[in-house]
Amino acid sequence: MKRILLFLFLIYSFNAVYAQKTPVVGIMEFESGGGVSSADIGNISGQVISELNSWGTLSIVRGSEGAAYVVRVIVSRQGNLVVLEAKTTDAGTQKLLNESRETAASVKEINIISFCGKITEKVPLPNYLLGIWQATLNMPDGPVVCIMEFKSDRTVRVERYDTWEHKQNNALRYEGYGNGAYSYAGYMNRQITINNQQVRIDATISVHLSLEETLPEQTSVNRAGLSIVFNGDRSAFDIVNGIFPCGNNYDGLSVYPSAVLGFSHFTKSR
Repeated sequence: MKRILLFLFLIYSFNAVYAQKTPVVGIMEFESGGGVSSADIGNISGQVISELNSWGTLSIVRGSEGAAYVVRVIVSRQGNLVVLEAKTTDAGTQKLLNESRETAASVKEINIISFCGKITEKVPLPNYLLGIWQATLNMPDGPVVCIMEFKSDRTVRVERYDTWEHKQNNALRYEGYGNGAYSYAGYMNRQITINNQQVRIDATISVHLSLEETLPEQTSVNRAGLSIVFNGDRSAFDIVNGIFPCGNNYDGLSVYPSAVLGFSHFTKSR
């Protein structure tokens, strides 16, 4: 009986990481504060809803019915500026979560992405990075491995962080470990240009690690603005604009296809 309960607990814990709740956000009809046409207000509202829907981390409804969080926006012209003022509230408690403001010289110059980030700042977006992830580089003398756990308090537990160096037919490997912190922006779902190609990313992350038992240049690993792409069921991700560095190859393409080694493809291990 104890084994069955433990098995069920492990299944529940595993599924809890994957089955994160998607917040339902209600966007009320944008109000006019004067000086801006109804057509322009409708255009701004449409852009905001389209942007929020593109993230894939929110369920957007018009109005408040069924919403867990409600956003109210007033659009006005104040002097030479178009001003968007918003209030985001918890629909259940009516508690004000945050107030936000965006200004621009014209309707066309409004930073919709910035405004959407502000109005959802306190909405608990799902964090699909939670869990333990592993990356493996298969080198001629054996695998180089990274295992990191991204926790809900935005800290990182580094179970293993191998570093490797190949010089004059000699290979050095160290099995490092450590800890760190990270930030995760799951709303940064958009297209970016990588090597002259358009890539649709799912999020951006910044990670800062303090490591021990590594090569000297990897005792501190700091990577900001990394763009990641998840697979369909979010059991793997790729960094498309960078790496977590883990060593150097000084001996040509026969050993490794680049001079710098790094982890960029991760799969969820548990």
